[in-house]
Amino acid sequence: MRRLTSRLLWTLLVLSSLLALAWWATRPVDPDAFYTPPGVPPAQVGVLLRQEVYERQVPNGAQAWRLLYTTSDLHGRPVLASAIVMVSRLAPAGPRPVIAWAHGTTGVAAGCAPSLLAQPYAHLPALSELLAEGWILVATDYAGLGTPGPHPYLIGQGEARSVLDAVRAARRMQGLQADTRTVVWGHSQGGHAALWAGMLAPQYAPDVPIAGVAAMAPATDLPALVDRAQHGLVGRVMSAYILQAYSAAYPDVRFDDYTPGLRGLLAKDMARRCLEGPQTLFALAEAALSGGSIFATAPLEGALGQRLAQNIPARPLPAPLLIAQGEADALVWPDIQARYVQQRCRAGQPLEFRRYAGQDHLSIVAPDSPLTPQLVAWTRDRLAGRPASMGCQETRG
Repeated sequence: MRRLTSRLLWTLLVLSSLLALAWWATRPVDPDAFYTPPGVPPAQVGVLLRQEVYERQVPNGAQAWRLLYTTSDLHGRPVLASAIVMVSRLAPAGPRPVIAWAHGTTGVAAGCAPSLLAQPYAHLPALSELLAEGWILVATDYAGLGTPGPHPYLIGQGEARSVLDAVRAARRMQGLQADTRTVVWGHSQGGHAALWAGMLAPQYAPDVPIAGVAAMAPATDLPALVDRAQHGLVGRVMSAYILQAYSAAYPDVRFDDYTPGLRGLLAKDMARRCLEGPQTLFALAEAALSGGSIFATAPLEGALGQRLAQNIPARPLPAPLLIAQGEADALVWPDIQARYVQQRCRAGQPLEFRRYAGQDHLSIVAPDSPLTPQLVAWTRDRLAGRPASMGCQETRG
């Protein structure tokens, strides 16, 4: 009996040690010194503080840099953000048009910036085509993913300012000539950011004229998406990200009010991990342990529900707008997207809504997606100043 007890204790000790090792091994990398501000940064937004050559996964024939620049949060306070800028070495001389890329969800913790991840351009559509066109890619990390936080996850003002100020900073780079012509692309969280960038640009950044906004599977009706997503594993992880970001940004949203106790501890730990490799698997395991939802209080109740509604991209967007949606998407559901589009059309927003049968949340931005050539052609037209379709137009891809 004593031998059995000793064996059991030894087994528990080994298992707990392995769990602790996995816990530490699946945490984000620490941002390097590049992301640390050099002294007291200026209050002016869009200022380039630092640039250096960037080589991770850069396609053959292209050159890239990473930037550190100033921006502001939703309250107008100065913060820092980082970005990757890329262009073909064969791009024609002279100022080149800009594609401002807003990436999808990678996490909310420091260390989750795409410029720090193994695959910096994951789910960036038409990258090779973009480079072949001679366009400049300006891909923000947003604030708080490489730079000191918090990260404005699905908080429109914060995301959009990071996007727009990255374009301003890229114009100040040495060895690169960026044109004022800018088209914004975004996917998922980045689709939300792209819509907000298009809405805010005329007031916040009138020096960044937006020629078009292409939002792919964008997070739009946030209350509806959060209410449905909370019951799935990935949705629980994203719910933890939202709670972390909103409780950091809004004093009236308190994390523990919505997910106390063990579920709260699991949710807080999920929010410390990036959506990349083993970190994703560990966060999904924690999501499974949290039960049917991380929420003890319904997410649409109280301050969180009100703040989610405030971050629906429902203002007029003056630039030509393309919304692309996969019909097999299980993260941003087609019926929720269609309802959002209908609401914007009734409000008088001109847009093109393209639906793609058989495409899910990620395949819609894959290299072989039917969206790819259409996105490039649509962007080419916007940069050439060709008129976009007026009114609301729905097509099947």
